[in-house]
This record gives sequence, structure tokens and C-alpha cells, in this order.
Amino acid sequence: MAIANARDVLLKAAEEKYAVGAFNITNLIQMEAVVEAAAEEEAPVIIQTSVTPSKFLKPHVLVAIYRALASSVPIPVVLHLDHCQEVDYCKQCADLGYTNIMIDASHDPFEENVRQTKEVCDYCHALGDISVEGELGRVVGVEDEIVITEDEAVLCDPDQAVEFVERTGVDLLAPAIGTAHGVYQGEPNVDVDRLSEINRRLNGGGARIPLVIHGGSGLPDKMVRKLVENGGTKLNVSTYLKQTLIDTTFEYVQDHPDEYNPGAIDAAVKEAIKDLIKGYIDLLGCAGKAE
Repeated sequence: MAIANARDVLLKAAEEKYAVGAFNITNLIQMEAVVEAAAEEEAPVIIQTSVTPSKFLKPHVLVAIYRALASSVPIPVVLHLDHCQEVDYCKQCADLGYTNIMIDASHDPFEENVRQTKEVCDYCHALGDISVEGELGRVVGVEDEIVITEDEAVLCDPDQAVEFVERTGVDLLAPAIGTAHGVYQGEPNVDVDRLSEINRRLNGGGARIPLVIHGGSGLPDKMVRKLVENGGTKLNVSTYLKQTLIDTTFEYVQDHPDEYNPGAIDAAVKEAIKDLIKGYIDLLGCAGKAE
């Protein structure tokens, strides 16, 4: 039960009208915190790694740690490769044991996005029980050194969303609706109606294609709830985990200038990350949903 793919976890979320948190980690302490927090809340959870930390930490190492952690808890745990722009690396991570792959060809023209996404989908589906996420439109901000300016941002066309899903065979869709990677400057201008229309067209006859919300860090709680109500079933949170890691470490060192105890810093970071994760689990309504 513990090792799961995102499609199965999120179809249940779509049917029952809640969402699942997807948390980008950069080290073992964060991975442990995410899994422990979700287990204590009895919630399904998605561990995400962007490409840069995945390559730095080594994908086979991450998969081994993921399997060890997931096998120790009675909840569904997904390992997701986030915003990968390299088809070959998508395939490599699928081969090694990632259970969900995101091929992000949203920066390319529509036809090329379709081609690359279909190639990854065909490969992962033939390989085994691995689901695939694709993106349509471009989300503003910076994620794993991928920079999209406001001038370059493009919102997802609902008509293209249907065509994209049908032609690629993608399991999850991340439609650009105005959310942003990084820290929001002012009130986010999110097109909830666009999300609702895409959800109606794709899932009006029943849950079929779970929808992903990128740029979760900093979205007001009221906005998150509205996005979930209108079809969002996966909320990506990355920036807040990085900030919590760095801020907690800095504060601990400031408060204990004469102490050289890495384990104490790790423990403080883990507890801070767990508190963050539990807050999102409660907000998304997935506590107690790990059946």
C-alpha cells in the first residue's frame, strides 16, 4: 500500500473532493519529515524532487531512501520527478523506481509538447505502474533554474487541454492558471474559472484526469480551498520547504553559537518541516484519507 503512483492517489482525491500535498525535498531530513507528518495525519503524500537535487543526490539513492521510508508507514507515498525537461532523464528515473514523472515541455510549441509528453507516457506506461504529469501553458517564476517571466507566461487553453490529454495519454495535467513559482509579490491573480472549466471538460463525466496546481507556496488559504473546490487535486509546495530549512537552521545557530551539534539542527529542522506539512494536510482536507 505504501508505494503508490500519483494517478491512483489523486483519482481518489478527485472523487472525494480533497487534494494531496506534493512537497519538494532537497535532503533526507526533509524526506523523513514529509513522510512522518503524513503518517501521523493518516494522509496520502507525494514526495517531489526537482531535477537539480535529484541529480545531485543521485536518483538511485533517492529511490532507495524512498522505498525504505514508504515501506515503514501504512499510507500511500509517491515519489515524483518534478519539472523535468529532459526526456532521457525522465526515462532514467522511471527505470530506477520513481512512481510519477513530470515531463515539462511547456516551454516548447504545442506540437512539440505533445510529442515529448506522449513519448514519456508511452515509455512509463509500458515500463510498469508509473503515472505521468504534463504541463500546458507556462507558470511564471523560477523553479529549479527554469525561469519564466510575466511576459512569457501563458495560461492554459481549455480546448487545448482536452486535445493534449487525448493525444498524449497523460495521467495528470498541470494547467497554467496564474499561479507562480517562488514568492508571490502582492495578491496572486489566479484564474479559478479557467481551472473550473478545464475540470468540467476533462472530468465532468467522472474523475479521469487529476489537475495539478503549481506554485502552492504563499497562496492564501482561502484561495487554496477555492482551487480544491474547483478541481485541483495536487498542490505543489517547494519554496516554503526551502525557506523553513534555511530559516530554522539559521535561527538555531544564532541561538546556540557555541554548540556544534548537527544532529540537534537536523532535529529542529525536521520538527519545523513537519509542522509545515501538517498545516497543508489539514488545509487540503486529506487528513485521514490514507485508506
